[in-house]
Amino acid sequence: MSTVSTVNGGISFWYASEGTPPPREPLPGDSTADVCIVGGGYTGLWTAYYLKKAVPFLNITVLEAKFCGYGASGRNGGWLYNGIAGRDRYARLHGHDAAVRLQQAMNATVGEVIRVAGEEDIDADIHHGGVLEVARTPAQLARLKDLHSVEIAFGETDRVLRGARETAEHIRVSGAVGSSWTPHGARLHPAKLVKGLADAVEALGVTLHESTPVTEIKPKHAVTPYGTVRAPYVLRCTEGFTAGLKGHRRTWLPMNSSMIVTEPLSEALWDTIGWDGRETLGDTAHAYMYAQRTADNRIAIGGRGIPYRYGSATDNDGRTQPATVEALRDLLVHFFPTTARTRIDHAWSGVLGVPRDWCATVTLDRSTGLGWAGGYVGSGVATANLAARTLRDLIQQDSGQAGPTELTTLPWVDHKVRRWEPEPFRWLGVHTLYAAYRTADRREATSSRPTTDPLAKAADRIAGRH
Repeated sequence: MSTVSTVNGGISFWYASEGTPPPREPLPGDSTADVCIVGGGYTGLWTAYYLKKAVPFLNITVLEAKFCGYGASGRNGGWLYNGIAGRDRYARLHGHDAAVRLQQAMNATVGEVIRVAGEEDIDADIHHGGVLEVARTPAQLARLKDLHSVEIAFGETDRVLRGARETAEHIRVSGAVGSSWTPHGARLHPAKLVKGLADAVEALGVTLHESTPVTEIKPKHAVTPYGTVRAPYVLRCTEGFTAGLKGHRRTWLPMNSSMIVTEPLSEALWDTIGWDGRETLGDTAHAYMYAQRTADNRIAIGGRGIPYRYGSATDNDGRTQPATVEALRDLLVHFFPTTARTRIDHAWSGVLGVPRDWCATVTLDRSTGLGWAGGYVGSGVATANLAARTLRDLIQQDSGQAGPTELTTLPWVDHKVRRWEPEPFRWLGVHTLYAAYRTADRREATSSRPTTDPLAKAADRIAGRH
């Protein structure tokens, strides 16, 4: 399979057919607003949407450095699902029942995104087929069964555990020995969703300024090269690009994730694979993968390439390393050997926000009016929606328009996270951990033992993931 004709970068494949949206005007100078939102991705746009719907007279301004959907919102794997980073830690900190409430809110969020997309006439290629996670080694199968049991304990009683034969009836992944399926997930086209959402927000009367990088956020001020927006509430919704803001170099680590997408596959090839349910597909490896069958019958598959760039640097318009493209191609063929001659049309990468304790958070500092949400660790397509509705409720509560709600009392609200280590320790730590995870995956692939490799367990403890 040749990658000579593969497009590398150009933001992402999701913009290849759609094209990037026409540019909106940058901030023309100093201005004021009731709420200023920094970041025009899912979190910022959903927050603007729900705030404007709740309080139509609010003057809301969104500031975006490039264009709405330039970051992870326009580059992700298109997994709208109910996973949330940090749930197990929240269960330890606040009790099992509090974490169950958080999980139930995430379960409902999948349907909420689908509902709003329909209501706003956003055609984002949504297919509500659920999430299928497969195991391909004895150790992965043991983790999969543990995962299945844990999810049921958190109230997901509609989850289904399948053996090798039943898994193959749904999708023929080479070497699959089992799978777990949940209905709480859907496939979508990320760029179509973010573009439609931006249009819907603008139609409501929210002001969107693109090509307007915010260099500093401080109480009641968002500072840009073109002027300063003054507002009682300033919300930071910058996820993987947070490190570029003054004073936030070590707040969240910008973790790289890369993807490739094939040419459209023939019906004969699909007959060898199955995947008629178009579930989103993942696995239980330590260096895990994620994939979808696109609306135009391609396979889009992603995973970690070079996980982190020194100094919290971010990529150049989505370009990824050739070695990462080859590694993802090999992963595709390992999963689906009949794709060995399939052309790879596009490769790209993006960054996601990782807090030091791997916990997604939503916060509004009532003393300063500063708020933020993020640290989704790759689960942001749905989590951003729940975060936005929570920010809406927190602002309404703070301004006296409403009292506490079910969302404002969820355990991820106002969670405090320590900062990442300074360089070079940050770079050394991340690269060492992911080298350990890859080594653990290789060992497990050649072992008949149904236990997680000790190297991966040690890496989890050092990373603070458990």
